[in-house]
Amino acid sequence: MARPYNYGGGSYKPKQQSTNSWNQHAYGYSSNFFSGDGSSNNGNNTSLVEDFVAFVKKALRALVKFWRERGRRMVVTAIYNTVHQIKRNLTYNRILSVPHLLVGFWVVVLLWGERWTFHSMVENCAWENWENWPAGAQPHRVALVADPQLIDPHSYPGRPWPIQALTIKLTDNYMKRGYGQLQEQLDPDSVFFLGDLFDGGREWKTAHGDFRDPSWGPHPKSEQKYLKSWNKHYGEFYWLKEYGRFGEIFIKPWIKSGMESGKEHKRRKFVTSLPGNHDLGFGAEIKVPVRNRFETYFGEGNRVDVVGNHTFVSVDSVSMSAEASPEAARHDLKPIYMPTKIFLDRLQWLKPIAVEKELRMMRGEVPEVQFKHRIEEVDKANFKDKPSLGTEKTPELPTILLSHVPLYRPPGTPCGPLRERHPPAKPPKGQTGPVVPDHGNAISVSRGYQYQNVLDEQQSISLLKKVGNVVHAFSGDDHDYCELVHSEEQRRVKEITVKSISMAMGVNKPGFVLVSLWNPLDSGGKPLNPDQKQTLQTHLCILPSQLSTYIRYVGFAIISVIILVVRAFLVPVLKLTPFALEPEVQGVQYRGSALLPVFKAKVEDYDEYGFPSSGLGSSRSGGGRGGIGVVRVLVDMDIAGRRARGSGGGSRG
Repeated sequence: MARPYNYGGGSYKPKQQSTNSWNQHAYGYSSNFFSGDGSSNNGNNTSLVEDFVAFVKKALRALVKFWRERGRRMVVTAIYNTVHQIKRNLTYNRILSVPHLLVGFWVVVLLWGERWTFHSMVENCAWENWENWPAGAQPHRVALVADPQLIDPHSYPGRPWPIQALTIKLTDNYMKRGYGQLQEQLDPDSVFFLGDLFDGGREWKTAHGDFRDPSWGPHPKSEQKYLKSWNKHYGEFYWLKEYGRFGEIFIKPWIKSGMESGKEHKRRKFVTSLPGNHDLGFGAEIKVPVRNRFETYFGEGNRVDVVGNHTFVSVDSVSMSAEASPEAARHDLKPIYMPTKIFLDRLQWLKPIAVEKELRMMRGEVPEVQFKHRIEEVDKANFKDKPSLGTEKTPELPTILLSHVPLYRPPGTPCGPLRERHPPAKPPKGQTGPVVPDHGNAISVSRGYQYQNVLDEQQSISLLKKVGNVVHAFSGDDHDYCELVHSEEQRRVKEITVKSISMAMGVNKPGFVLVSLWNPLDSGGKPLNPDQKQTLQTHLCILPSQLSTYIRYVGFAIISVIILVVRAFLVPVLKLTPFALEPEVQGVQYRGSALLPVFKAKVEDYDEYGFPSSGLGSSRSGGGRGGIGVVRVLVDMDIAGRRARGSGGGSRG
C-alpha cells in the first residue's frame, strides 16, 4: 500500500511503525512467517504449518472470488467460442476440403500399414485354412518362433544414437504387432523359440565368472575397438534390461492370452530355453558364465517336453559343437560340451520318464511316483523295491528334434520354393526334380567367428541316433525358410529351418512356422489309430514386408505434397475457398490481414483477484497506474491546447 501523505500543508511525517507491524502491512504475511531479520519466529507462537494453512486459505478465497466475478464468465466465453469455431468448421465445404481429405487418407494409410496388414496376413494362416485332420479331431497347436535377435548396440556399432534408437523402436514394434496377432488370432497351445533371442547377448559382461576371451577365439578386428566400451557400459544390468524387453514383446502377450475367459484349464507351454550362437557364442568360443546366466533366466537348453502326444527334444547344439572343434584336441573344452553330452547319453532314459509323467497326468494321477507306506525293520528292508518311472513298457511317442543350428547337408542342397532369398534354379528341359547342387537356393556350408551354418556331419548322424525315433526336426539360425529331407545316413529325417520373426534379419518377409499335432492315445499310451501315418502338419506363416510399407509411405507423402502445392497455386486463380478461416472479432468478420490491432480490450486491475503479493510491489504498481492516468490527462490537455491555438492562428491569418 502507498505511504500516507499529509495534505494539510505541513511536512510529511510517516507514522512510526515497529518492524513487525511494517512487515505485516507491507507483505501481507504475519510477522511469524517472515520477520525483518529473516527469522521465522519473532515473538509469535504460531508455527510454519499454521502460517502455511492460513496462506492456502487466503489463496482459495481469492480464487473463489475470482471465479464468481471473472472466472465463470471466462469459462463460459471460452466454451462458446469453441462451439462457435466447431460450427464454422463443420460445413460441407470445410469437411470435404482437400487438406481434410488428405488427413483422412493418411489415417487410413497408417492404420493399414501399422495394423490391418498384420491382421490380414496372420488371418490367412488360420488353422482351419490348412489343417487336414479327420472330422472331430482336436489337435494340439504349436507355434515355432526363430531368431528374434533383439537389436542392441552390438547389431550396428557404428550407427549414431538417434538412428540406433529408431532402429530398435521400429524392429520392436514390428515384432510386437506380428507376434501379437499370432497370439490374438491363432492362439497356439504351445510356443517354442529356436534360439538367438538376443543379438549381442554373448557380448554383455557377466556379474560373475571369467568373461575374458579365450586365447584361441579373440574378437575380430572390426569389433576390437568397441570391446572397452561394451565392457564398461553393457554388463549384467543391461542384459537384465534386455531380458525385460524380451518379456514385454513375447512373454506378456502370452500371459495376457492365457488369462482370457475359457482358457483357465487349457494346457499351455511356453519354452524359450533353447540358446543360439548370439545368446552364448558358438563351440569353443562359448564362455561358461554367459551360458550360466542364460540358463538361470530361461531354463536349461537341453530338455525333454511331451506336447500333443509327441516328445520334443531340445538340444543345445551350439555348446555341443565344441566337442567337434579343432580346439578340443589342444584345450580342455569339457566344461562347454559335457552337459549336452551327458544329456544325450541319458536321453533314452529321460524320454520314457517324460512320457510316463504325461500319461499319468492324462489319467488324472500324480505325475511323480509315490513310495509305498509301510514299516520295515532296517536290517530286513528291501531297498531295491523302489518305484520308478519310464519302464520298458512305456510306449515311445513320435520324437521332434529342436536345434538352433541346422543339421548337416551336402553343399548345394536346395531348400525348396518357399525360400525367399533365392528361388530354386530352373531345371533343364526334361528334368522333373530340383537342380542339385543349387548353391543359390541352399544354406551355405561354412563357418566363421562365433557361428557355423550347419552342424558337423558326424555330429548330426550321432545326434539323430541318440535322440531316436525322430520324425521331424526344426532349426533356426539361417533367418530364411528351408525345407528338405536328409540322406539315409541321417535316417531320412525331414527338417524345416524356420524364418526369423524380425524385420532386421535380412529377409524381406519375416515369418514363423505353425505345427499341428494329432496323435490320439488311450490311457496306456497306445495309439487309437494304429494305421495313422502322419501325426503332424506344418504351415509357413508370412508377415508383411515392412520395407514395402515404408516405400508406399514415401510415395504417398510425395503425392500429398504435390496435391497441396497444386491446390495452393489454384486458390487465387480459380478463386477457391482458402483452407484457413479468416478471423472473427466480436461478430465482425475481417477481410484482409491487419498489421495493427483492430480493437483494444479494456484494461482491468486484476490484482484484487490474484494471490497475496508484496505490499511494496502493489504500492509501486498502483502508483504506476496512477501516474499513467495523470500523464494521460496532461497529454490530452496539451493536445487540446494545441488544437485551440492552431484554429485561432488560422482565423487571424
